[in-house]
Amino acid sequence: MKKDSLIKGTLILAAAALIARFLGIFQRIPLEHILQNEGEAHFAIANTLYLTLLVIATGGIPSAISKLVSERYALQRPEEAQRIYQASLVFGAAAGVLLTALIYAAAPYYAVHIAKTPGAELAIRAIAPTLLIFPIIAMMRGYFQGRQIMSAGGISQIIEQILRVVVGVGLALLVLAWGWGDRWAAAAASFGNVLGGAGALIVMLWFAFKLKRSDRRERAAAKSSLTEAPEAAEVPKGSRLPYRTIYREIFTISIPIVITAMTVQLIYTFDASFLIRLTQGWYYENYKEALAVLGEFNFKAQSIAGIPPILAIALSTSIIPVISAAYSLRNMSEVQRQTALVLRIVLFTGVPAALTLTAAAYSVTGLLFSSPSGSGVAAALTAGTVFQATMMTTNSILFGLGKPRQPMMHTFVGIGLKGLLSVALAPLLGIYGLIIASTVCFIAITWLNLETINKEVKLVVLGRRWVPYLLTIMVSIAGGWGAELGMRKLASGLPDKLEYLVAAAAAGIVVVVLYLGLLAVLRVVTYEDAKSFPGPLRKLFVVLLKPFQSKSA
Repeated sequence: MKKDSLIKGTLILAAAALIARFLGIFQRIPLEHILQNEGEAHFAIANTLYLTLLVIATGGIPSAISKLVSERYALQRPEEAQRIYQASLVFGAAAGVLLTALIYAAAPYYAVHIAKTPGAELAIRAIAPTLLIFPIIAMMRGYFQGRQIMSAGGISQIIEQILRVVVGVGLALLVLAWGWGDRWAAAAASFGNVLGGAGALIVMLWFAFKLKRSDRRERAAAKSSLTEAPEAAEVPKGSRLPYRTIYREIFTISIPIVITAMTVQLIYTFDASFLIRLTQGWYYENYKEALAVLGEFNFKAQSIAGIPPILAIALSTSIIPVISAAYSLRNMSEVQRQTALVLRIVLFTGVPAALTLTAAAYSVTGLLFSSPSGSGVAAALTAGTVFQATMMTTNSILFGLGKPRQPMMHTFVGIGLKGLLSVALAPLLGIYGLIIASTVCFIAITWLNLETINKEVKLVVLGRRWVPYLLTIMVSIAGGWGAELGMRKLASGLPDKLEYLVAAAAAGIVVVVLYLGLLAVLRVVTYEDAKSFPGPLRKLFVVLLKPFQSKSA
């Protein structure tokens, strides 16, 4: 099998991540239409709990395996790499069995006493077998990445999401057609994850078979070419590498990554688990109202808020090796330049997506889902993703600087603040109290990360341009909101979905035009900034800034 080049591998993983994210988002759209509030809440509880446990079991470990395997192959120690692969599969299988048994046994207690959603145990138990499969898949993806075969993980991820969406929605419709009710429909939708995982595992096994056959041919070729110099073929025996040593290496690398990577998912799990318990005072102990809010928060708000951070996720992944390489050479001017650049790209490009979806939340929610109810929650959660993006980016910068423990400790501080503020604000403000607490968590982690980065390099992101930048944001979001509201009134005679589409499109156009125009007019983006941006973004800003550049010249 051919190894993927760095660029090709990055493109494969980025495309797979984007497709998987959008499929994951749009799985909830048909489910929101066919499930009632009770079913939505049950599916939300099961899915959120599963994703959190999966991150705990596997997050960061594939990256550690990838690093260790690639190092062993670079040092001509393939037997050690195979030993690491075997150890990781053993760990994945053991973790899968343990977590599946735990979640299956604890489902009734968790649903009734913690999440306060009796009946969700069916959906939780339906999704539990997925944890038997995915830790093993995660270990295999890490190994293949270490062998520079990115297509294996990318294709398996896409197949997994397609099966999860199609099978989950199909089973839910079938169960409802049989008249089994929302509890069983939510469980059927959750079971789609199991079949998606099975499909992904089949893809990974197929790649493993191909790779094993390829390795066998390479070993045979190497053996025949080394018959005249047999001593050159001797390599350290991987069987002498104890599992204890392997696990120590893996966990030393992966634990800080796991803790920082699970921040957002842990927050969502906390909110889903304790929303009903903490907001009883706000909703006057109206269980049905709180249940409806939980469904809107998980199905609508989280789906919409998941769109703006996609670019930050890609940037966070790509910036680590760039900063790491410059820092290892102690080229601090390049570290400073790249660090400021990536933060400017997040601010200049990620913010418009969040602004548009915040300003047009009513129409976007109504367009995608059965009704625009919950649009206020979606707007509040989406606005906070600006700080979620900066948190993720600064975490990656510190990883690139070889300081993984600092963002881990900052994450502990942020999550502690989240818990305290949630307990204090949720009874007073309902779901908005939980969202405010999450946003404060993201801001705190970002601020602590920036303070640590500034100890290494003097970080100048915008300098004196912060005031015009903030003015640009305020004017853009006000203009987008006004355009959305005005267009809804003008298009009120159209069918609802068409009205929402027209209003959302108008808001998006106004936000983008105002935002880009003000960035150029107020000189928030300079010509030097534009020249350092990635290709398409560079071309756009060069065109926008050309009139101002010629005047200044």
